[in-house]
Amino acid sequence: MEFDVMTRATTWDNVSALARRTEAAGFSGMLFTEGHQVPWMNIAAAAMAAPSLHFSTGIAIAFARSPMITAEIAWELAQNTKGKFRLGLGSQVKAHITKRYGSQFDKPAPQMRDYVRAVKACLSAFRREGPLQHDGPYYKLSLLTEQWTPQRHEHEDIKVDISAVGPIMVRVAGEVADGVHVHPMHSMHYIENRLLPGIAEGAARAGRDPKKVDLIVPVIVAAGDTPEERITPIKEAKTTIAFYGATPNYAFQFDDLGYTGMRDQLRDCLRTGDSARSEALITDEILDKFAVVARWDDVADRMIARYKGIAARLVIYLASHWREVDPKVLERWGEVARAVRQAA
Repeated sequence: MEFDVMTRATTWDNVSALARRTEAAGFSGMLFTEGHQVPWMNIAAAAMAAPSLHFSTGIAIAFARSPMITAEIAWELAQNTKGKFRLGLGSQVKAHITKRYGSQFDKPAPQMRDYVRAVKACLSAFRREGPLQHDGPYYKLSLLTEQWTPQRHEHEDIKVDISAVGPIMVRVAGEVADGVHVHPMHSMHYIENRLLPGIAEGAARAGRDPKKVDLIVPVIVAAGDTPEERITPIKEAKTTIAFYGATPNYAFQFDDLGYTGMRDQLRDCLRTGDSARSEALITDEILDKFAVVARWDDVADRMIARYKGIAARLVIYLASHWREVDPKVLERWGEVARAVRQAA
């Protein structure tokens, strides 16, 4: 398994420094989310500062951009990182797509299926495998002259991944994607009983091998050698799980595990701002289902035991503050990263 750091776009100076620290610590790569900034320039800056790292988007917002623009960006990043880039796409929610980006949003799963196929049609045309021709229900692409076709390079096999949680999007991932960005709020019950079977079902529809669909898995980790050291990371982990658990798209996992009605209680806490109660609702038993809580020396073993043979890449999720991380803590994470990467 590879082991990445998740971060958001920042200034070029900050991301360059973070990339050098990440590389020196022994991580595999960096995964960028798209929020208030696009990730592309940060990836370029990070790649120039730390050329051995692998870079991915987890996720870039698909429907806000033309498939051609997305394919062109991915093509350029793959070339300049010497193949150490994979494109991760997500749908976002309707309000953001229509009101913030002014773009089309219909049924997200069918639209994502068409979007990924359109991006792959562009990449195929860039490889000169044939003329650009994609005639889908949402995207129709048929014009790409040689003048406007990107130059070929040595790193043209670009992986296109999508984020998927619910059963319909999971099946779409199995049909058309090279990888799945698993949601950070996940239990192994979800992965084994919902995600993997859904991917297999989608892959069967397309005549694909489901084992060729990589899982990129962000993991919520609360590490510390003493109970006192784990207080803050446990609080952060419980807050994260409570936030996501208040959302219907993710909260079905509580029901799967027998915690019926948890979503409604968390939603009430979110509405009233009762963070103390929401944190209390996420008991240690629930926390253990959705997070890794361990002493530093045990973190790697716990992650390997949980995800070996399942995940292609693990990603540290609670990492928004990476550029301020104490060097000693970063070194501990580096030890975890190296151990995970060395696990056969």
